[in-house]
Amino acid sequence: MSDITEIFDDEVVTRALVRDVRLPGGAGTMALITLDNGFDHTKPNTFGPRGLRELDRALDAIEARDDLAAVGVTGKPFIFAVGADLKGAALVKTRDQAVELGRLGHEVFRRLGELDVPSFAFVNGAAMGGGLEVALHCTYRTISSGVPAVALPECFLGLVPGWGGTQLLPRLIGPAAALKLIIENPLSQNRMIKGAEAFKSGVADAIFEPADFLEESLRWAARVLTGEAVVTRPPFTTDAAAWESAVAAARGLVDLKLRGASPAPYRALDLVESARTATRDEGFEAETQALADLIMGDELRAGLYSFDLVQRRAKRPAGAPDKTLARKITKVGVVGAGLMASQLALLFARRLEVPVVLTDLDQARLDKGVGYVHTEIDKLLAKGRVSGDQANRLKSLVSGSLTKDAFADADLVIEAVFEDLKVKKQVFAEVEAVVTPECVLATNTSSLSVTAMASGLRNPERVVGFHFFNPVAVLPLLEIVRGERTDDATLATAFATGKALKKSCVLVKDAPAFVVNRLLTRFMGEVIGAVDEGTPIETADHALDGLGLPMSPFALLQLVGPAVALHVAETLHEAFPDRYKVSENLASLVKAGKPGVFAPDFSIDPEAREIFEGSGLTGPDAGEVRDRALRALAEEVRLMLDEGVVAAAEDIDLCVILGAGWPFHTGGITPYLDRTGVSEQVNGRRFLSPGVASVPA
Repeated sequence: MSDITEIFDDEVVTRALVRDVRLPGGAGTMALITLDNGFDHTKPNTFGPRGLRELDRALDAIEARDDLAAVGVTGKPFIFAVGADLKGAALVKTRDQAVELGRLGHEVFRRLGELDVPSFAFVNGAAMGGGLEVALHCTYRTISSGVPAVALPECFLGLVPGWGGTQLLPRLIGPAAALKLIIENPLSQNRMIKGAEAFKSGVADAIFEPADFLEESLRWAARVLTGEAVVTRPPFTTDAAAWESAVAAARGLVDLKLRGASPAPYRALDLVESARTATRDEGFEAETQALADLIMGDELRAGLYSFDLVQRRAKRPAGAPDKTLARKITKVGVVGAGLMASQLALLFARRLEVPVVLTDLDQARLDKGVGYVHTEIDKLLAKGRVSGDQANRLKSLVSGSLTKDAFADADLVIEAVFEDLKVKKQVFAEVEAVVTPECVLATNTSSLSVTAMASGLRNPERVVGFHFFNPVAVLPLLEIVRGERTDDATLATAFATGKALKKSCVLVKDAPAFVVNRLLTRFMGEVIGAVDEGTPIETADHALDGLGLPMSPFALLQLVGPAVALHVAETLHEAFPDRYKVSENLASLVKAGKPGVFAPDFSIDPEAREIFEGSGLTGPDAGEVRDRALRALAEEVRLMLDEGVVAAAEDIDLCVILGAGWPFHTGGITPYLDRTGVSEQVNGRRFLSPGVASVPA
């Protein structure tokens, strides 16, 4: 048994189960391979060395026969296959092992496209990564209209499609369409396409309904074999200009999103570009070499660490109470009818499907808030995300009231009013006067003390922080804040509700600004502080491009708004005056009513430049700005862990990935600080053990 097989000692083996199917219409016999790892759809089919060899042996037996008209491949219910065994890939220690893994996948999968008889992939369920590559190697493909996910997500993790994807897909559907799947979608929060879109793009040759998908696929295959059905595809073009244009456009997108921070998308671009002229052997070997290089890079290990956080840790939140303590939510109240409150109302109505009532000070605000919700539901209807009946039902669930008496039978009331402790305490006092003793009172505060907010109430134990991130419908993080007196039943209800809202919940201590805002404010403070000292805005704004963050610091300031940023900075300055400064220039920007430092065309607003750069001083250069910001983050993360703000460094990484959109290839923040040496420079030790989010020693 080879070394690479021994590394994958915990591999869940995907079997290649073969049965003969007599095709209709006299088309002959098909050997139908069903990929099945023996578990239900919650544990999808993946490929490690043993699984690949299972498929290889099945193809050996098939090739030895002379009575077959075709070979088919399908998956277990709801799952075709989702690619390589990533858990095992993280254990690869040498480049030779990585090369062996890449070549093994190519050697096995390519056989499907090089048989003496046609091969058919019947994509009945999710097909991602190596799973989609299996289908691409086949001569023909059908897909179910019910398939929820088709993707090549490798670049999202720090890899490239390494078992044929970068060579076969562009030759099948053209370089521009292929790069959308290989580059654009992974870098757009790992977007997946559905079965219908895969068919429309040319990935599949035919599409059938889920109920009788396999039967219809077999009938179609029989018609193809007998010549009754003819598969037509756009001709493959070797036109250099078309390929160069597609690759250049994708490269521009990668530069915009990552600024050179991760090597994987650039390697994928080179591979796709080479597919125009490379032979199959040359293209597959180039994929193997790229795969080996990336497997032995820290970015992939950080990406796999991120993947594990999102797929596992986020689903089992550290410190969450027994879920049986959770109370049922049958009605929700929302205090406020502004944009955040309206977003929350829509989310609660859509996910919980319970009545939601908003309150505000006057009818005009209330009508605007309810109107926003109805308009957003109409948009969902127009996009086909909800049916007409669903849209009408959702609209009927959301209402407005000028009095808080409407909360009398609510099980949860969340406030989304102005970030002022006095105002929030008054709101909760008014709400407590009308709700039941069991009603959970939640605050969407971004920085204020939940404990202070609950003080003075008759039942402070039912107050909990429910910190969502904007836009509420998009960002998946929910920081659940436990006040000093929050009880287990309230906390369990908060976690159960967060899960029902399809959010990833992280338990955080009631500390100033919690996790994401505390880190981003420290980070922003260093960048803005450098500009206060005389560093040009552009220099400071791009000093950290190498991290590949979703937006630059001043773009983030523009998004959240200077007033909000100033308020959070003031809150943190009050708590930690030595580390958090309040920029007088930022205060001046707020006073001037500026939305940020950028004009509408994203050039620097001259008035903003004058506010920040009027001192005439010479501030730190880009390298020093970057060093200051990273050192500040390393210090703050260590302090937060020492204070017990979260259970572990993994929770901080999970928060910045899901709440701030930091890329998977950084691993959040602690792996990046570890591998750049900043953690040890600042704190004298790493946050994570070597090998956790880096190449094993």
